[in-house]
Amino acid sequence: MQNYNLQAHLDAIYTKAGVPEQRPIIGITANYEAPDATLRSPYYEQVVRAGGTPVVIPPVADADVIRNTLAHIDALLLTGGGDYNPLWTGEEPSPQLHHINATRDLPELLITRLAHDRQIPMLGICRGMQTLAVALGGSVAQDIASTRKATASKPLLKHSQDADRSEATHSISIAPDSTLYNIYKSVATIQAEDIDGQPSPTLRLYVNSFHHQAVSQPGPRFRITATAPDGIAEAMESTEHKAILGVQWHPEWLGDDGLPLFQWLVDEARTFSSAKQAHDRILTLDTHCDTPMFFPKGIHFDQRDPRILVDLHKMTEGHQDAVIMAAYLPQPKIGETFSSLVGSENSTPYSYANGIFDQIETIAKANSRHLSIARTPADLYADKRQGRKSIMFAIENGLALEHNLANVKRFAQRGVVYITLCHNGDNDICDSARGCNTHDGVSQFGEQVIREMNRLGIMVDLSHAAEKSFYDALAISQAPIVCSHSNCRALCDHPRNLTDDQLRQLAAAGGVAHTTLYAGFLRREGQASILDAIRHLEHAIDIMGIDHVGIGTDFDGDGGVPGFADASEAINFTLHLLRRKYSSNDIRKIWGGNWLRVMASVQAYADK
Repeated sequence: MQNYNLQAHLDAIYTKAGVPEQRPIIGITANYEAPDATLRSPYYEQVVRAGGTPVVIPPVADADVIRNTLAHIDALLLTGGGDYNPLWTGEEPSPQLHHINATRDLPELLITRLAHDRQIPMLGICRGMQTLAVALGGSVAQDIASTRKATASKPLLKHSQDADRSEATHSISIAPDSTLYNIYKSVATIQAEDIDGQPSPTLRLYVNSFHHQAVSQPGPRFRITATAPDGIAEAMESTEHKAILGVQWHPEWLGDDGLPLFQWLVDEARTFSSAKQAHDRILTLDTHCDTPMFFPKGIHFDQRDPRILVDLHKMTEGHQDAVIMAAYLPQPKIGETFSSLVGSENSTPYSYANGIFDQIETIAKANSRHLSIARTPADLYADKRQGRKSIMFAIENGLALEHNLANVKRFAQRGVVYITLCHNGDNDICDSARGCNTHDGVSQFGEQVIREMNRLGIMVDLSHAAEKSFYDALAISQAPIVCSHSNCRALCDHPRNLTDDQLRQLAAAGGVAHTTLYAGFLRREGQASILDAIRHLEHAIDIMGIDHVGIGTDFDGDGGVPGFADASEAINFTLHLLRRKYSSNDIRKIWGGNWLRVMASVQAYADK
C-alpha cells in the first residue's frame, strides 16, 4: 500500500548511510507529438534497472543546447518513432513513406553527429538505429516491403507485429565476432548456420518488431551484425572500435530479455565517465604531430577544419590538453635543393623552421583565450588550470641547424623542446633508418650537436635514426633521450621501429618511446586500427616498464587509424586502456607523465 507520509519518505533518504552511488547519466531522446515531448516509460525504466540515471532530451536543434547536453551525459539512447524525411539522405519520398517527424529529425541528427565526435557511447533503438545510419553516412530503405525482393529461401517477414509489444514474434541471427554476440551469448541459443558456404556459429535470438523502414546500407562507420531470416538488418555496430550499437527491435518492451542491452550501455557509460574524470585530473600530451605542414593552406585552427587532424575543436572533443607540433623539414636527396622541396626559392632550413614557429605563434595569439605556447612542464600545467590548450615547438630533422652549432641556442631561445636529429635520409648529424650509412652512426658534428642540446635543455629525439645512430647518441648524451613517435620492431618489422634491445637500453638510460599511429609502423599487412596501437604500447610496456612509454600520434604526418583517427578520438584511447584495467596513475604516465619527467630532467641538466 502506498505510504502518503512525505516525511517518512524523506527520512528513508536522509538516514541512508554513505555517499550516494554514482550512476552514469543516460540521455534519452524524446518523441514529439504536438505540442508535447513524450517518452514511453519502458525506456527509462530499463535504464534505471540497468543502473543508470535517465535524463530526457527534448528535440531542440540549438547547437549550444546540444553541446551543453552532451557535456553532462555519459551515454546517449536514441529512441524509436516515426519515419525520417528521405530528403536528409538525398532521396525523394516513396508512396509508402509514413508519418515523418520533422521536429525530431534535425535535433537527433545533430546530437548523434556531435556525440559521435565526442566518443559518447550510443544505443539506437528502431528509429534510433536508422538515426545512426542517416547521421553517419548510411542509408535507410523507406519501405522494406516495396524495396526488398522476397525469394523462395528468404520470404519477407511481417516486421510490424500485431501481438503485444512484450511478445517476441520472429528470430534474428547474430554474428559471432560482434559486441551483440558477447552481450547475449550467455542467454541466447548458439547454432551453426551456413554463411557464404561455410558453417559458422551464430546466436539465435527472439525479438519483437514494429517497423516498416530499415537500414539498407550501414555506411563505412558501421557493419551489420544481426539479420532477420529474410535478410533485413536487425543490428549494427561501430567499425571504429567505439561503443555504438543500433538494434531494429524494441528491447525496452522485452523485460529481462531486453535488459542486457541497457546494461551494456550503462557499463559503457560508466567507463566513459571514468575516462572523462581521468582526463580532468591528468595532463594529456601528444608528443608529435605535423599539423603545421597545413598552415600555408589557410586552415582554420579555431574551427573544426576537416583538412587537419588537430585543431581546437578536436582537442576539446577528445579531452586533449597539449600537443607538440613539429616543424618538419624534408631531407633533400642528391641533386635536390631544400627550397625546391618546400616550394619557396628563398627558404633555407633555418628560416623555414622559424617561419613555421611564427605561424604557430600567430595562431596562438589570435586564440589566446583558448590556446598558449608552452616551453616547460610547469607551463603546461598552468595552461590546464586556466582552461587553455597548449602547443610546444619541436623540429623534425636537424637539417634546420644548417651545420651551425649557434643555431641550437637560437632554437632553444625560441622555445624548441626537442629536435629529431634526422628524417628519411642521412644528414650532417647522423645516419637515418632510411639512409645509406654515411657516417656509420652519429657524425663528429652530430656529437657536438647532442652535447649542445644537453647544455641548453633540448631533448634529443631518435625517431627516424638508424640503429647505430641510436646507440651512438645514447652513449654521447648526458641526459635521457627520447623517441617521440616510434613503434616496436618485434610486432612490425620496419627499420623505423625499435628493436627490443633498443627499448631496453632506452629505458635503462631513463628515456621514453612513444607509440605512433602511422599504419605502416603498426602492421605490415591488413588494416591497422587502434587495437594495433594498443598492442605496440603493451609490448613496449612489457619490455621497458610502464614508466617509459607514451603516445606520439604523427597526426597530419599520415598518422591516424580507425578508433584514433584524429585528436577528437584521444579519449577513445583512454577508454581502451580502462577496459584493460589500467589504473589512473598508469594512464597519467602514458598520456605524457613519463615524457614530462624526462623533459624536466633534460631541462634541469641544462640548468646545472
